[in-house]
Order: sequence, then C-alpha cells, then structure tokens
Amino acid sequence: MTAATTTPTAATKAFGRDLLASVVVFLVALPLCMGVAIASGLPPTAGIITGIIGGIIVGFFAGSPLQVSGPAAGLTVLVLELVKSHGVEMLGVIVLIAGIIQIVAGQLKLGQWFRAVSPAVIHGMLAGIGILILAAQFHVMLDNVPLGSGIQNLLAIPGALASAIRLGDSHLTAGEIGVLTIATIVAWTSLVPNSLRIVPAPLVGVLVAMAAAALFKLNAIHYVDVPSNIWSVTIFPTPDKLLRIAEPAILIGAISIAFIASAETLLCATAVDQMHTGPRTHYNKELTAQGLGNSLCGLLGVLPLTGVIVRSGANVEAGAQTRNSAMLHGVWLMVFASALPFTLRYVPVSSLAAVLVYTGYKLAYPKIVPTLMSYGKSEVVIYATTIVGIVSTDLLKGVLIGLGLSIVKLLHVFSHLDVRQEKNAASNRIDVYLSGSATMIRLPTLATLLEELEPGSEVHVHIENLDYIDHACYEKIQEWRCSNSKHTCHTALV
Repeated sequence: MTAATTTPTAATKAFGRDLLASVVVFLVALPLCMGVAIASGLPPTAGIITGIIGGIIVGFFAGSPLQVSGPAAGLTVLVLELVKSHGVEMLGVIVLIAGIIQIVAGQLKLGQWFRAVSPAVIHGMLAGIGILILAAQFHVMLDNVPLGSGIQNLLAIPGALASAIRLGDSHLTAGEIGVLTIATIVAWTSLVPNSLRIVPAPLVGVLVAMAAAALFKLNAIHYVDVPSNIWSVTIFPTPDKLLRIAEPAILIGAISIAFIASAETLLCATAVDQMHTGPRTHYNKELTAQGLGNSLCGLLGVLPLTGVIVRSGANVEAGAQTRNSAMLHGVWLMVFASALPFTLRYVPVSSLAAVLVYTGYKLAYPKIVPTLMSYGKSEVVIYATTIVGIVSTDLLKGVLIGLGLSIVKLLHVFSHLDVRQEKNAASNRIDVYLSGSATMIRLPTLATLLEELEPGSEVHVHIENLDYIDHACYEKIQEWRCSNSKHTCHTALV
C-alpha cells in the first residue's frame, strides 16, 4: 500500500518541478535562440525552430536527460562562414549531412570516448563558459550589444557600467531591472522556506522584473519580441542541392559541424553530469539523438543544434528531474512563439540577461579548486589553462588545449621515475627507494643505477611507493638480483 501511494506522489512532484523548470529554460532559451540565429546570418525564427527541435525531438531521444539542446554560440562563426561561402540555401544540406554523420557515429559507439575526459578539463570548461556568459550577458543586461570575444566583453564591462551610470538613461534603467532580478534570485534562494523553493528562483526573478517594469511603465527598455510567423524561414533541400553533397567544400563543412557539435554536446553532457546526482549520460544514445535533431534541422534549412551548457545549467539550477523539462521547453517555444507572441512582450530582455549573468557567476566560481588541489597542482594548472584558452579563443580550442595538457600530464606520469639511495656504511647496507612509474621508458636509468651499486653491499630495493611497475622493469630487478650474487635484493610489494 505504501509503495502504491508513494510512487504517484513522487511522480507528480517530479513533473511539477519539471514543469516549472521548463518555463525557466524557455525564458532563457528564447532570446538565445534568436541571438545565435542573428549572429549566424539567419533570421531569428531559424533559431527558434532549432530550439523547438532540440527540445521536443532531441529531448525525447536524449541519452542525457537533463541536457537541453538548441542553437549554440560555439557554431556561429562556422555557420556564418558557410552561409557566406555557399548561401543560406545550402546550409540545410550541410546540416543534414552533419546529422547523418552523427547518427552513424552514435551507432558505431564512438560517443564512449568522451568518458575519458579529465575532470579538470570539464570543470575548466564550465568555469570558462561561465565567464563568457557573464561577460557577454552583462552588456545585454544594460540593453547593449556584446562586443564579440570574451576578452573584449570583459575589458568593456567597467566602461559600459560607468557610461550607464553617467548618462542615467534607459541603459541604467535596464541595468537596475537586471540587478533587481539577481537580488530576487539570491533572496529567494537563501531566505524563503524550503517548501516554497519548488518554484525556481530564476522564474521568480523574471516575474518580479516583469511586475516592476509594468508598474513603473518602463517603456524605454528592451522587451522580448518575436515575429508572427516562425515557419516562414524554412528552406527545404532540393534535388539539385542534394547532388552537391560530393563537393569537397560541402563535405568538409558537414564534417566540421558534425565534429564540433558532437564535441560540444558530449563535453557539455559530461559537465551536466557533474551538476546533478540523477541518471548519468548514455553517450552513444545522446550522439544519435543529436544526429536525428540535426537531420531534421537540415531538412528545414535552419541552424544546427548542440547540447548547450547555458540552458542545461539553467535547467538543473531550476530543479529539473527528468527529460520532461527539456521537451516541455520546446513545447513552450512552439506555442508561445507561434500562437501567443504578445505574451513575451512583457518580459524585459535585461531580466533574462540577469538570469544568465547569475548562472555564469555560479559556473565560474572556483569552488572546485580545493578538490583539484588534492589530486596535485597539475590538475589546477590544467583547470586554469582550460579557462584561459576558452576565454581568449573559443570553447573548442580551449577544451583541446586542456585535453592536450591532460595527455602531457599522463605521459609524464607514466614516464617519471624518482630514484633515491640511502647508504649505511656501518651495516654496509644500501636502500634504494623507487617512486613514480617504473616503465620501459625509464628502464635504462634503473639499469644504470643497479649496475653502479657498490659490490658486496646489502641492497634493499623498495618498490612499495611505485604507482606502476611494468613487466620489463620488474624482470630487470629480478635479473639483476639473480645475476649478482654479491648483492642481497629485498623487494617490498604493497
């Protein structure tokens, strides 16, 4: 009786949290979808359609239930270049091929390789993205336009804030709405009873901002706006365009989108796994779902999609429990953008930007550093370098820099061997202490040391502090002990 009574209640609570979280993600996703589309050289409605597919279709088949998919800033430069080179009409064909490549890769189980990513790189990626979000959305919170690169946005923050305060115009008013949103989020998170926290703090922040804007009739600030017909931008691939698949430039473009989208998606999925305690990512299933989504985006001639950390972070932060949240956010995008666009015109853009500023701060805060330090300073170096790489270049390059450092560290660990001797002349004893990794790479060093030991000494070789010893080094120690009868070799294994 207890199980039968408890289960529906738990399911109802989970759906309630998913429902509320989906609204927050929808409010965060809508301006992002439009902004990424414009930055990519396409109409804003192209981004909205991609967000709908990412929510409903990819969300249903996803291998990472709490990850949210949609148009991503990481692909804007590539998409813009493809549009300029081949025209908007060919983008759908390129995205369609990229989606098919992802489906094939998922079926070949290539997604599992992303399990090997270093935690330092993942946390560095989260922090780097958090800094980029905070820097860019701070300008949007003042009703300004982001300047471009992460460094430019960071350096321009003091000037933009000083200008808004000096002029005291609508930009300052927008900033005040943003500050009100953040203050509401912080207060709701820290002051209200736990029983009320089922309502996500970002949603409360946006609602308070909407109420304040309406109460004080702040008509000068920017509000969310969407076109009346979101489906007018679809461009279906024609037979003559599909025949261009074999062209090297088209194929390279498709492979590039498939690779970058897959890397960003699966790395973000790994990062999302670090943010919650729910089901872990099924990488191959997620890769296949992304491929299906991009194939549909290609058929409609809209933006490619990836798993995106901004919306995913907001989803987890808002208390999402299952994939229903991601799917519902796609439904809200479709319903509100298609049938009820007027309801969005009461939402200040600065309040949505403030939600992202707060999310970026939460991601960038270096709370993970003490944990990384417990595994050695090298982990902190990888973490910090990944952040710097992402902020100074872009997401993919920064992650590749971090992965490169991780590989260098791995090579060092498996090739680094410390050898220390302690001699006791009174007892004619020599203790040889080995630490690190005794592999065939360090075999010449180990062999030279053993051969140079004083004949007639009692030698004890300690290997209990080794992280790893391979067969070649172990055999060398045994061979030396057996071949030199003047030495007594004692090996201690732990």
